[in-house]
Amino acid sequence: MSEAVNETTGPMGPVARFIQGWALAGGVVLLLVVLMNAYSVIGSMFGAPFAGDFEMTQMGVAIAAFAFLPYCQITGSHVTADIFTSNASPVWIARFELLASIVAFAFACLLIWRMYAGMLNQKEYDYTTTILLVPHWWAFIPILMSLALWVCASLITLRNAANRTLGR
Repeated sequence: MSEAVNETTGPMGPVARFIQGWALAGGVVLLLVVLMNAYSVIGSMFGAPFAGDFEMTQMGVAIAAFAFLPYCQITGSHVTADIFTSNASPVWIARFELLASIVAFAFACLLIWRMYAGMLNQKEYDYTTTILLVPHWWAFIPILMSLALWVCASLITLRNAANRTLGR
């Protein structure tokens, strides 16, 4: 686990703890999606399925998946290709982590920009789900929050990797 999560002092501690809480909230959303689907399956056996369950599943899973991104960044839990770094020196591993943090930061910024534009488009054209008529743009709000937290997490890991690269 990354040392960023274990920081309890300075500005990084509260951010890391908030990111952990956000990921847990994403887990709760995912659990609620599972429970809703179980209810819908059991209800459909008795002629009373949950109307619009697939719409809520799409939104809930997207919200949960994005909620996990900042936590994966701050804990170093993203997918890695260890076969390339298994014999690398700590200096090279720190350099790779620095590069990965820079790429994560750039990608998170790109996603915020495009997802925000997408949210505005969904809101402007008043797109809604078919059955429940839930506005699509509502799902973008927690997703954009997750992306903003991913930017914060990537800045924390960037700082930590830069310190390791410089031998601090």
